[in-house]
Amino acid sequence: MDLKVFPLDAGRREDFFRLHAADADGGWCFCVAWWTSTWNAWGMRTGAENRQRREQLFQQNVHDGYLLYDGTRPIGWCQCCPRDYLLKLADQYKLQPDPAVYAVTCFLILPAYREIGLTHYFLKEIINDLRRRGVKILQAFPKRGINLAADNVWTGPEAVFQKAGFELIQDDPTFPIYSLELNLIQS
Repeated sequence: MDLKVFPLDAGRREDFFRLHAADADGGWCFCVAWWTSTWNAWGMRTGAENRQRREQLFQQNVHDGYLLYDGTRPIGWCQCCPRDYLLKLADQYKLQPDPAVYAVTCFLILPAYREIGLTHYFLKEIINDLRRRGVKILQAFPKRGINLAADNVWTGPEAVFQKAGFELIQDDPTFPIYSLELNLIQS
C-alpha cells in the first residue's frame, strides 16, 4: 500500500464525494451528522439531503477533516475540526466552548481496507498534522459497547484512542470523552 493523508481542501472535494458513495457502507451520511441541529429524524434523512448539506458546508469553505489515500484512491475519511464548530456535539456532551480544542468525531474506512490497522495510522498522521499547525488539545468521542457493529463505531473505536495516548476525561457507560494534549506527543 502507498498510504498518504491529506487535509480536506477545495481540491479534494470530488475525492470526498467519491469516498462517500453508496458502496462505502455508510456513505449516505456525507459526514454531516454533527452538522445537523438534532438527532430527531436523523435516520430518515436521505443521502441526497445529506449531500446537499455537505455542499452547503463546502460553499461556506468548511473543510472539516482528512482523507486517507492508497496511492491516488481515497480509502478513508476522518472528521476533525475545531470542536466549537459542532454545536450538536457540544450540546450532547454538555461541553463549554473552548476554541483551543479540536474534535475527532468520525472515521470511515472503505470495507476492503478495514480491520488491518489503518485507523491507527490515520489517527497518528492527523495528530502529527495538528501538532504542526499548533493545535493544543484533541478530543475524541467513541461509542462504548460490546460487539458493536461497524456502523456503530463511526466515531472511532475506543481502543484506537487509548493506544494513541488519549486520556479518559469523562467516563460514561456509552459515550465517554477522551482527550490528548498534543504538545506532549513526540513525532
